[in-house]
Amino acid sequence: MFVTDIRKEFYDVVVNQRVALLVSPDIDALCACKVLQALFHCDQVQYTLVPVTGWQDLGTAFMEHKEQYQYFVLINCGANVDLLETLQPEEDSVFFICDTHRPVDVVNVYNDSQIKLLIKQDDDLGVPSYDDIFRDDDDDEDEERDGDDSGNESDGSAEPSGKRRRYDEGALERRIERQRARREWEARRREILFDYEQYEFHGTSAALVMFELAWVMSKDTKDMLWWSVIGLTDQWVHDKIPHMKYVTDIATLQRHVSRHNHRNEDEENSLSIDCMRISFEYDLRLVLYQHWSLYESICNSCYTSCSFKLWSINGQKKLQEFLADMGLPLKQVRQKFNSMDMTIKENLREVIEESANKFGMRDIRVQTFGVHFGFKNRFLASDVVHAAAALLENVEKDETPADNFIKALDCLSRSNLERLHLGIDLAKRKLKAIQQTVASCICTNLILSQGPFLYCHLLEGTPDVKLFSKPLALTLLCKYLLKAFVCSTRNKRCKILPLIMAAPLDVEKGTVIVLGIPPESDTSDKKNFFGRAFEKAAENTSSRTLHDHFDTSVIELKMEDRGKFLDALITLLS
Repeated sequence: MFVTDIRKEFYDVVVNQRVALLVSPDIDALCACKVLQALFHCDQVQYTLVPVTGWQDLGTAFMEHKEQYQYFVLINCGANVDLLETLQPEEDSVFFICDTHRPVDVVNVYNDSQIKLLIKQDDDLGVPSYDDIFRDDDDDEDEERDGDDSGNESDGSAEPSGKRRRYDEGALERRIERQRARREWEARRREILFDYEQYEFHGTSAALVMFELAWVMSKDTKDMLWWSVIGLTDQWVHDKIPHMKYVTDIATLQRHVSRHNHRNEDEENSLSIDCMRISFEYDLRLVLYQHWSLYESICNSCYTSCSFKLWSINGQKKLQEFLADMGLPLKQVRQKFNSMDMTIKENLREVIEESANKFGMRDIRVQTFGVHFGFKNRFLASDVVHAAAALLENVEKDETPADNFIKALDCLSRSNLERLHLGIDLAKRKLKAIQQTVASCICTNLILSQGPFLYCHLLEGTPDVKLFSKPLALTLLCKYLLKAFVCSTRNKRCKILPLIMAAPLDVEKGTVIVLGIPPESDTSDKKNFFGRAFEKAAENTSSRTLHDHFDTSVIELKMEDRGKFLDALITLLS
């Protein structure tokens, strides 16, 4: 059931209990976790934090903790499946689910006792009504009773045979009518559920939901506000929500930022060495440019790279023209942003924006937030998202997913700026690898049209291919590649085609990770139909797949089954 009063029905319930906190590996979930941890720390709530990478992990974590804990908080996992069916808990276990995955499973919505959904009701949830999908057992019992009555033999003292025959026929007709009505109801139910469950999409950021809980309790801090900003920015960076949803939620956070800045004006005036100031601003769609050189940021940002088509010789010429138009010396553009002349930095954004307009990049600006820690440390929210994602999916050292999870969580604290800078360095390497892979795929024609969708398979031995065995990195690559392909192809139909991408996962086991994303032109709702399509194609062909990710559009597939799986998808989507 949906929780209407998050403070009374959630926080006041768990504040005197021991809680198991099960958190999914994405940046929004990490930020929501940080906000909740800070609240728990305030009220000395005992909790155990368990990172869970997928459904199997979630099941294992629950089995390990179900004896010690009655209350479980699930962040960005658990809403889009029948959780009680999946975990088979005892009747006294209670699950509080704060999850952005949509649609929410109908059984979770209508379970009043064990499932409590911490989900904003103003999201467009479109949940079917109870009567359309659940049917009382009384109707079935009536049907059976009618069936029994119509088959009863006379015991000798019964009514005359003609009357009994009429009675039998009446009961039989009623039974047939009920069965017909039931079949119609079941067909309608299947149709309603298919329409409701057909597309996967995302709702309000979990970090924002947790921040609003802190705000309702008057316990919100600037750190919590910054984490909720990062959570929302993660949804924008990884293209999970429509632009209008992002702008609406930005406006909500902007009001909170104004309130905090107004409240703490005295602190800002004192300019203490550890003060923190969050600011709302229009900044450039250039990744990590304040921690890189301007030149490398332009080359490795999806927006500018695709606008110029930097994988082509003409694109490189266009970039040189763009730099010349800005009138910035190449020496300045190629050196670290921090080392650039102050006079250039002061009006850099205006200069870039003016030239970008001439080159057709009219929306190079984006609404976002920045933060100052002390005197010299300044970060944009997107910088932190890229850094945390790079730490979370770091493949350079043989560390466990749990180790990476803790490091990513740590980099969100302002006391761990060293770790954040390490994450930024990793993010630069990742973005370079994405740019090079996109250029390689475009130039070698690796993207194939399969009819109803585009398909690209990264081969074993491709540079940095290990990096793309992780869902967040593969998602960024996939979005970037589709945008680049649409910009470079003359085939206008490609603008309406989705993209499926496969990358090597485990060479010894012979598995690949497969991800599907909606068409580039579909900017309106970001709804993804691949989750259901993958399930159906695997079922129809008995392909050996593993649907273990919380995002249903990411699966694992046996390499040998790739051909028949793709054929089934083509048939299904044609």
